[in-house]
Amino acid sequence: MRSAPRVREDGGMRERTNTRDGHRDDARRGSDLPDALLQDLERAGYYPALVADSLRTAVAGEPVESHLVHPETTFDANEVRRHVTVLATTPTRLVVAHADDHAPDETANEAYAVCSTESVALSRVHSVVVSQVVTRPADHRPGSTPAEVSLTLGWGALQRVDLEPASCPDPDCEADHGYTGTLAGDDLTVRIASAAEGADAVAAALSFARALSAVTSR
Repeated sequence: MRSAPRVREDGGMRERTNTRDGHRDDARRGSDLPDALLQDLERAGYYPALVADSLRTAVAGEPVESHLVHPETTFDANEVRRHVTVLATTPTRLVVAHADDHAPDETANEAYAVCSTESVALSRVHSVVVSQVVTRPADHRPGSTPAEVSLTLGWGALQRVDLEPASCPDPDCEADHGYTGTLAGDDLTVRIASAAEGADAVAAALSFARALSAVTSR
């Protein structure tokens, strides 16, 4: 008799114990990505095999505990560009993957795609900002899915400085008061709207935000 598999939060199979011979079947843990993540990559339809391989390299054998896949299409003049962002957490890190396709240019004779990943220690994630847009807020009920959600993550990789000449309350003052400004983190923002991507995508973003907030608060 074999024991039933234990399922992770994201639906992937963690491990299965064979009680007949006492050996642990760890084939899925550390050797592949969770089924739920692979299915979301397939559903996004943007080079899923390429993105999955890049994620396998980045997670480096650690189990993926939660994830978010966000495909996006932009229009640049007469060109349509596709992009996908994948966020995934392991027990120790936040993994961020971006994939873009590019048309032929002076450096390449055919179209190509670029997939890049960044691994950030969970202890470095100092900000998880969730902004929700709710239509008809007077009718809002607990647990209702918002119309739109923006998830902004900060880990100090990028800082934006906005400067402007410092003002003086004296309208006749001609002295130079230098500059004033703000320093803001601008690492990553993912915006998901129900009208464009469906209520399930918005709910998935909120679920990932809860999971990330929980592990970064430890």
